[in-house]
Parts: sequence; structure tokens; C-alpha cells
Amino acid sequence: MLMEHHSLPETPIAIDGGALLSVRRAEDCARFSLRIPLEDAGGAAEAFGCDLPRVIGGLTSSAGQLALCLGPDEWLLMAPAGHEDHIARRFDTLYTQIPHSLVDIGHRETGIEIEGPAATLALAAACPLDLASMPAGTGTRTIFDKAQIVLIKRDDTSYRIEVWRSFAPHVWGLLEAVSHEIALGI
Repeated sequence: MLMEHHSLPETPIAIDGGALLSVRRAEDCARFSLRIPLEDAGGAAEAFGCDLPRVIGGLTSSAGQLALCLGPDEWLLMAPAGHEDHIARRFDTLYTQIPHSLVDIGHRETGIEIEGPAATLALAAACPLDLASMPAGTGTRTIFDKAQIVLIKRDDTSYRIEVWRSFAPHVWGLLEAVSHEIALGI
């Protein structure tokens, strides 16, 4: 039996009580990597219960489910925890009509929520992207220091990082160090 392991602290990082910056472990969720030809994305969207964006970096969400296009035939699918079996069964049924690859990556990754007016500044400390010009409602695969992450920008002050559990303490530690610098005005 696989035991759940959260490698991140329960206590969030907060500057000014979280008004300036809040970093916290995201709620656990179902995560899948989907590979399917773009022309068959409609069938996958029906099986998942949420539209699949057709543009790389595009993000869609519906009823607590999220789909992020990471490549020409690759999507990150996220849904509430406990929906893994239901989603897998629906894609098993779809496979008889449309061959695809659906891999449950829920135990490989964990999420970190970064919010507040200083969120972009905190992330910019170790992420090479121009986050200020990244459109809200998009996401991308990138790096944070030396760790590969998927970065989702919900709006100008709210981000989510998806990172492999083995790299999560490193990413958290950097965010913690950066938050101290922000708090000191460095």
C-alpha cells in the first residue's frame, strides 16, 4: 500500500499575516499526464469533463477540474482528490476508440500556492521567466532554481507550482529564504 507523504511543512510562510505574501502547501489533488493527438482532444475533454485547451500554455477549468496544455499533444490534468479511479475508468473506456497515454502522476508531485502582491517578486528570485508579462490564466513548464516545475499563473498575484515531491523541500526552502529578504526589504 502506498502511503501519502507530504514533504512540505503544514505551517505556511506569511509576510504581514499573508497580506504581502503567502506560501502554503496546496491541497492534495488527482494529477494526470495525458498524451493524445490534438485532433482527438475533444474525446479526451469529454472523458475528463473539462475542455482541453488547444494552445500551449492554455489553461481551462470547470467544476474543480483543470487542464493545462504543456505541448502539442500533452496536457496536465488536475481534479479533486479521490477522483483518480473515476477519471481512469473514463479514459479506459475512451482508449477503445482513441489510443492515448494517461499516467497518474499524483504521487509524484505536490503543489505549492504562492499568493499576494509580492508573489511575482518571490518567484522571480529563482525562475528565469518574465512573470510580469506572463498572461494570467496560463501555465508552463519551467525551472525554479534547478528544479523542474509546472507554473500556473491564476492572476497577477496568485500562482501555483507543481513540483516533484523529491524537489519540493528545495523549492520550499528557496521560497522561505526569499520571503525573509522580502520581509526585510532587501
